[in-house]
Amino acid sequence: MELIHTCYRITDPERSVSFYEALGLEKRRELPIRDEAMNYFLGVPGKPQPELELTHNFGVDSYELGTAYGHVALTVDDMEATLAALAKKGIEPERPPYSVREGGSLLCFVRDPDGYRIELIERSDY
Repeated sequence: MELIHTCYRITDPERSVSFYEALGLEKRRELPIRDEAMNYFLGVPGKPQPELELTHNFGVDSYELGTAYGHVALTVDDMEATLAALAKKGIEPERPPYSVREGGSLLCFVRDPDGYRIELIERSDY
């Protein structure tokens, strides 16, 4: 068994794809679903499998995120540099980076254009 991707629904494909590209993912392909929707697949550069599927259902202006969704997590090499680059693109963290335990990885959350939480975790050498 292999987990191949996560999918969720979006309202503005251009804004969403730009947001995830700003985080470092690359757009792989678009796949229409009849005349109902368009899927956008994004992945980590250098890895063959797309990890994120964004579905834009035509004619839908909003979604309720619900209470079950948690977040998607991405690693970053340098939190400070990453947040500085994101700030230039208008993407701000929910709060300053922090660790959940002493000596733990530095992390913070940003939100995509539809309000989905994305966790950024700084890689550590432990």
